[in-house]
Amino acid sequence: MKRNIFIIIAFLVLFGQTFYAQTVNTDSYNTASVSIKFYDKTMYYPNSTDTNPVFVHISVKNNGSDTLRFKLADDRMFSLDFNAYTIKNTQLEQTDSLIRKRTTNQTVYFREISLENGEEYSFVENLKDYLIIGEPSIYYIELNFYPELYKSNKIKLVSNRLTLEVRPSPSVASSSIIPIKSDTAEILKPEEISPDKVVEQTITARQKSLWDQYFLYMDIESMIERTPAAKRKFRSVSADERQKMIETYKSDLMESRIDGDIVAVPEKFQIEKTVYSQTEGSVLVTEWFNNRTYYEKKSYTYEVRQRDGVWQIYDYTVVNLGTE
Repeated sequence: MKRNIFIIIAFLVLFGQTFYAQTVNTDSYNTASVSIKFYDKTMYYPNSTDTNPVFVHISVKNNGSDTLRFKLADDRMFSLDFNAYTIKNTQLEQTDSLIRKRTTNQTVYFREISLENGEEYSFVENLKDYLIIGEPSIYYIELNFYPELYKSNKIKLVSNRLTLEVRPSPSVASSSIIPIKSDTAEILKPEEISPDKVVEQTITARQKSLWDQYFLYMDIESMIERTPAAKRKFRSVSADERQKMIETYKSDLMESRIDGDIVAVPEKFQIEKTVYSQTEGSVLVTEWFNNRTYYEKKSYTYEVRQRDGVWQIYDYTVVNLGTE
């Protein structure tokens, strides 16, 4: 009888210690927070995990007065989860590599991080390593961080929410027909040339009515979104409807039904000034238009930005300079 009582007491003590340890672990993270933001934000497209990653900057911060200790796996897939939802609240699926790692028996190596009051620890992860982003859409992203690792228990810290816009792939959005040079049948590909050369080639292509070359360095989607109403409409429709809007816009430009200034054909032009940083720039150009008895002179400012090493025109303004 005494032996049974001893066993029961020992079990209760062990259970109490386990429960207490779990409570301490949980409570110790009440003053911790995790936040996310886009790292080196650019234009995002479906798939293309390596060539078009979605890098997210993750920060774990200690907001309390006591030292915060947590575990961080060498393979971060055992420390965090990304969740993404469409505007219709459909959740994106996890990648095969993530599922495979989570369902395979293996040793998870980690290190313990200690943070004092106000300190934070940050790192960067590629969202596309965790989730399958196969379609252009608007997604809402959040992060679950597991300070005691994913397999140990499900204590988690939930981050703020980000809005991720994934656009149609350039190969799809640029044209339904592959642009080629008419004289050589060579497939046209944008080159890593300077902003002034981009503008020069675009204007020259317009002078010669070489439409495939004219659209080669133009961000058509951004051109469509130049007005607030068009931007709202373009972003609210499906991927198929966006593609139709792109083709209609290009057709309207070619027929000079819209944006007459951007498709006007100058007889001559001169690049006056080019200013640009690593990602943004502008090119100032003076253009002369022949109206038979006089020349109309205009100043164009072409706004450009860089994506994957290629500069694209995404906006423009025009100032009339009179006649000559």
